[in-house]
Amino acid sequence: MVIDHVAIWTTQLEQLKDFYIKYFNGRANDKYINKEKQFESYFVRFESGTRLELMQMPGIPENLNDRAGKQHQGIIHLSFGVESMDDVRNKAEQMEKDGFKILRGPRKTGDGYFEFETLDPDNNRIEVSAIFE
Repeated sequence: MVIDHVAIWTTQLEQLKDFYIKYFNGRANDKYINKEKQFESYFVRFESGTRLELMQMPGIPENLNDRAGKQHQGIIHLSFGVESMDDVRNKAEQMEKDGFKILRGPRKTGDGYFEFETLDPDNNRIEVSAIFE
C-alpha cells in the first residue's frame, strides 16, 4: 500500500502549485474547475508517484494554528527525500536565497537523517532530508 495523495486547501492556488513544481520537481495536471461550487484544484505528482491535491474554494476558513512557530496535533509537515547531504544543503541555500525562511537546519538528527525545515507560501511546514553518510 502507498500514500496516493495529500490534500491542501489554499487561497493562492497558482502560487502553491508553482512552488511545488519549482522546488520539488512536481508535475501538475490541467486545472480542474467546478464552476457550480467555485472549486478549483491541481494534482501535483512527484517522482515517487505520490501526489498533492491543491484545492481552492470560497468559504474555507483559515487555519488558526501557528504552523510556523509551534507544533500541534495532526499532520505537521510534508517531507521530501533527496539523495545526499549535499542535496539537502543545496536545496536549503536555494530556498533561503529565494526568500524562504529556514526554520531549522541543515542538521543531523538523532535518528540518522540530515535535514532542514522551511515553509511553503501558505506556511505549511516542509522538511527536506537525506540519510546522512
